[in-house]
This record gives sequence, structure tokens and C-alpha cells, in this order.
Amino acid sequence: MENFKIIYKILKSIEESMDYEIFDENIISPEYLGVSKERWKALIIELLDNGYITGILKVPVMGDRVDLKIIKPKLTIKGMQYLEENSMMKKANNLLKGIREII
Repeated sequence: MENFKIIYKILKSIEESMDYEIFDENIISPEYLGVSKERWKALIIELLDNGYITGILKVPVMGDRVDLKIIKPKLTIKGMQYLEENSMMKKANNLLKGIREII
């Protein structure tokens, strides 16, 4: 479950950065998100491979290892849909919590 929270934060940060000309890499850094660099890298690669984001390059290094080069991350339509659906799910979940409290 923690991975989905991190993914949401990454996508939300990229979405919010669309209003700015320059992308601040720190807003999606592993340190800022409070995760290991390896977990962060694995999640970014999943987002790239599944078509949720663009603007980050996978750079092959020795063996099977891959490094990431952040250019200017952008959400794809698929990434925007993910954010929208999760926002709606959160609203529905909050509504259900409110109804449970009343009952």
C-alpha cells in the first residue's frame, strides 16, 4: 500500500509542476518522499514503463543496472487519469467514513 501512496505523490508533484517552466527535481526525490533510492528508482521505472510519465530517461549502466536522468517529467493522459480516479476514490472513501460516523 505504501508504494501506491508514493506513486500518487510522484504523479501529483509532476502534475503540479506543469504550471512552471523549470522542474524542481527535489519534489520527487527519494529523500523528499522518505524512501530508499532503490525503491524510488523501481517505482519511477514502473511509471515510465507503464506509460504514466515521460521526461525521465533510463540510462543503462554496467550489467543490468539502470540509472535515471530527469529532464522535465510530464504526465501522460494515463497518468492524469490515475490521479483523477484516485482523487474521486478518496472523496468517495471520505464520504463513506462520514456516513459511518453519523450512523
